[in-house]
Amino acid sequence: MGEKQILCVGLVVLDIINVVDKYPEEDSDSRCLSQRWQRGGNASNSCTVLSLLGAPCAFMGSLAPGHVANFVLEDLRRYSVDLRYTVSQTTGSIPISTVIINEASGSRTILHAYRNLPDVSAEDFEKVDLTLFKWIHIEGRNASEQVKMLQRIDHHNARQPPEQKVRVSVEVEKPREEIFQLFGYGDVVFVSKDVAKHLGFQSAADALRGLYSRARKGATLICAWAEEGADALGPDGQLVHSDAFPPPRVVDTLGAGDTFNASVIFSLSQGKSIQEALRFGCQVAGKKCGLQGFDGIV
Repeated sequence: MGEKQILCVGLVVLDIINVVDKYPEEDSDSRCLSQRWQRGGNASNSCTVLSLLGAPCAFMGSLAPGHVANFVLEDLRRYSVDLRYTVSQTTGSIPISTVIINEASGSRTILHAYRNLPDVSAEDFEKVDLTLFKWIHIEGRNASEQVKMLQRIDHHNARQPPEQKVRVSVEVEKPREEIFQLFGYGDVVFVSKDVAKHLGFQSAADALRGLYSRARKGATLICAWAEEGADALGPDGQLVHSDAFPPPRVVDTLGAGDTFNASVIFSLSQGKSIQEALRFGCQVAGKKCGLQGFDGIV
């Protein structure tokens, strides 16, 4: 039997990326410097990065028939991502994001069009053979269903010897109250800067200290704070920090957070320490910001 996979559960979208020399003013008519289609979505992007780093990985998310689905599936296959757990829905359409990237700064503005595509359910997740995975990462979305998925993993792990347990990470990115219940699950919890600031924290360190009581026993909380790097807090109570590694020129920050998450997961799944994983995540995310897209990060 080959190496066990890393499964990412969450969203895939179509990003329509427009590169401009400056952000357009209201009621103006502007030319794009370039436009391209790119597969996006947090879990989908993390699969791309995991594959580029050399990890066998699988994606589980909802799809709907049509040319957009054909595009994203073809691109996932290009990165050798296992698609056996994708869920074909009969309603809704794959979300589309219009992304404006400022060529001068590399910053991006996203307009997301949600098109009523149902998220993966706990019933869908029942079909997943957990013994095939060493790590499962869940992008916080329909949290009430995802709690059932996480509980299923816990029940599975309770019957396994330590070396066969599936490690679990969750991403708490959106400042929505329902998603905050995911803090209580997962060996690793990624909390976003947006969520931290929404809850009143002004630094990664303060957020981790303030939120750690929400995590389950033995968990590690991680918070990236853009150009200030990233911090982690584990069960030993020691705060761990890594500086950021900005590229010589910022080209494209789209997906930098997904790159950071995937790189940390990859490093931890290889047995590295949290300090090593945090540094590696910041290094790879920094390199990604100097690239258009993801190719070339390794």
